[in-house]
Amino acid sequence: MKITVITGSPHKNGTSARLAEEFIKGAESAGHEVFRFDGAFKNVHPCIACEKCHKTDGGCAFKDDMTELNPHLLESDGIVFVSPIYYYDVTAQIKAVIDRFYANDAALHNGKKTALLVTMADNSKSTADGAAASFEGTAKYLGWDVAGTVICVDCANVQLLEKTDYPRQAYELGKNF
Repeated sequence: MKITVITGSPHKNGTSARLAEEFIKGAESAGHEVFRFDGAFKNVHPCIACEKCHKTDGGCAFKDDMTELNPHLLESDGIVFVSPIYYYDVTAQIKAVIDRFYANDAALHNGKKTALLVTMADNSKSTADGAAASFEGTAKYLGWDVAGTVICVDCANVQLLEKTDYPRQAYELGKNF
């Protein structure tokens, strides 16, 4: 199985990066091929709904780092989103990537598997309700099967994350994806 992991944190060694690493280790241990796209470190212009992608055969009007992601996005059997929660939702960096799925909308309606992994300093899972609702709505719209979610609370830094079971949960989700 080919899996694309899309991250949204601007912290290369932060909590969500650690979760992504564990998910990838688990997926690779099961023989899956994984491509990682770190959205916060890429040049991804936000979608402006210009409709060039749907009115011409030239694709998106913006020729940015989405040209690196798009082939993986289309050929992958699974798409995994990994983000910290800053203000009740995924980061703007990963949201810009997700909004650019619009250029490939028809091709993405094809029964992929998907998962969501989020971390946050807050101690209430309800703080991730916005992210979870967007994720579930997107999965339903695209006809993707939700393989699972890992919602990490009380994880303001990697040291706190390491004291929890969340890294193991991310690994197991990857292994059983």
